[in-house]
Amino acid sequence: MSAYLFADDVLFAQRLFRSADCYAGAFTSVWDTATDSAETSFVQRCDAIATELTSFDQRSERCIRTLHPRAQEAARRFLTTARAGGMDVRIISGTRTYAEQNQLYRRGRYGTPPPVVTNARGGQSNHNFGIAWDVGVFVNGAYSQDEQQYEKVAANALSAGLEWGGNWATFKDRPHYQLALTLSLTEIRARFEAGQAFV
Repeated sequence: MSAYLFADDVLFAQRLFRSADCYAGAFTSVWDTATDSAETSFVQRCDAIATELTSFDQRSERCIRTLHPRAQEAARRFLTTARAGGMDVRIISGTRTYAEQNQLYRRGRYGTPPPVVTNARGGQSNHNFGIAWDVGVFVNGAYSQDEQQYEKVAANALSAGLEWGGNWATFKDRPHYQLALTLSLTEIRARFEAGQAFV
């Protein structure tokens, strides 16, 4: 799973596995047997969480399974609640490597077509630490950008322990949800990169 998702960034995969207590090896940037074992352990935890809670559509599953296990649990509970109201809500983005985040940051900047979709560079988004996800609302099978639809999702599914991007004072990000942690983003990044617990 993650060898496919993070094939260009083994160090990132090792850090993510360490944050999930699945990897105890050194950060080497080499996909070795310890990393392979960590991936197997991570996938088994993902499977157990999905079995305990519930599974969803293929795209949502692919995104959820990139998250830290604690965020996977929260995302599955969130999505169950969001869908209980009859809305077609899907998780369309999960964990991103720093390189993927930088690529997203370039959208709408440096001569690329608008819109700007994020103000966060690599290492400046909670997506980079496996604790954030974005949702899409679909109406008759088509992706909706109607802000009221996203307000409705938050009204129905936002729960304790989650933070919603629609509540931010600047750059409101209505599709965005993340674990509400007491650590600052700077502290989370430092712990993630050092292999220390942050969730």
